[in-house]
This record gives sequence, C-alpha cells and structure tokens, in this order.
Amino acid sequence: MAADAGGISELDQEKYDADERVKIICLGDSAVGKSKLMERFLMDGYRPQQLSTYALTLYKYTTTIDGKAVLVDFWDTAGQERFQSMHPSYYHKAHACVMVFDVQRKITYKNLTNWYKELREYRPEIPCIVVANKIDADMKVTQRNFNFAKKQGLPLYYVSAADGTNVVKLFKDAIKLALSYKQNSSDFMDEVMRELENFELEQNQEFSDRDEDVIKEKAKVT
Repeated sequence: MAADAGGISELDQEKYDADERVKIICLGDSAVGKSKLMERFLMDGYRPQQLSTYALTLYKYTTTIDGKAVLVDFWDTAGQERFQSMHPSYYHKAHACVMVFDVQRKITYKNLTNWYKELREYRPEIPCIVVANKIDADMKVTQRNFNFAKKQGLPLYYVSAADGTNVVKLFKDAIKLALSYKQNSSDFMDEVMRELENFELEQNQEFSDRDEDVIKEKAKVT
C-alpha cells in the first residue's frame, strides 16, 4: 500500500517510538529504480512506464519477526532528490537506509558519496545497504567491484526490479537491520531533534502567553 503526502513536516513521526514499528528510508538519484524496487517487493509487480512522482510516497508493510508483528514504513524520495538536499524530517527517526544506484548510469554511482554524506549528517549510526539496481541489463556487472560500499564498510546487493533478483532478500534484510538498530541503540540525533522540538513548543507557548497578556492589557485600557 502506498500513500502520497504533500508535506513531510506534517507527518506525525512519534509513532516510530513504538517498539513494533520501524522507518526505512530510500536514497539515490532520480530514476535509479527506488520506487520500482519497493513495488516489486510489496506488490510483486513491475510498471516500466510509470513516471516519477513528485511528493513523498510511503509504502506500508507488515511482517512477522521472532513471532512479533512489525509494521514497516518505507519512505521514498519520490522526485525530491532533484533538489539535491532532502528535508530533515525525511531522515528523522529513520532506523535503516537503502541507498540505490543504477549500474547503467555511472553518475548515479558517483553521487552515492553525496547521498551518504548527507545521510550521516542526520543519522550517523543507522545501518545502510548499498543497492546496485538493473543488473538484468547486463549480468556481468555482478562480477565488478564497486569500491564505495567496501570503503564505507557497507553491504552491497545486486538486484533487479525488472525480474525480481534479490529484491525480497534486500528488503527482508533491511527490515531486520532496522529492527535490530532500534532495539539496541540510543540515538543521540533523536534526542537532539526531540530537544529542539520541545524548545520550539516552549517558545511558541511563551509568545502565545505574551500575546494574550497584551490583549488583556489593551482591554483594560479601553
């Protein structure tokens, strides 16, 4: 199930504090196949003519791990990557990242460095999987060494949204990594974001109280 949302900041992310729910984000250049991979996993279907969307897309999924139901929200950049920098809320409370490049387009591989740098600015510790997509076009690419993943110490998956190669394994492993991270980490960035949110709420309340006092004083004068 996919749902479009026009504004990331409007989404309630407190739900990700629950033990049974995880958030997995997808990064990568436009048209590398992020949405197609998720559709293949969630719907077992592939739509080669589908155009890129322009709003955030959430793909919801429920699975069972160790006898417990786990709710998963996959966040897709859905065209926002054209602006080069994602909204901070996109990264907020994410538990794992799937970072995709197109094996047929060298620039999408080179840009992984930029995506990874931004990811680590917001989520320094979450597990990240590097995905080489569209291997169906040339299976020989699976024999190549992509040093980016090795240099960063990240797992590398060779997949195809077109024929389904390794797609299920990719997302099943991503879910397990996300759940493990959530259960075993105390993320400093979450604490920072929470403190900032509380500070903003306090500031807004303070200004609201001041405005109310001013109105009362004016009422007395008149």
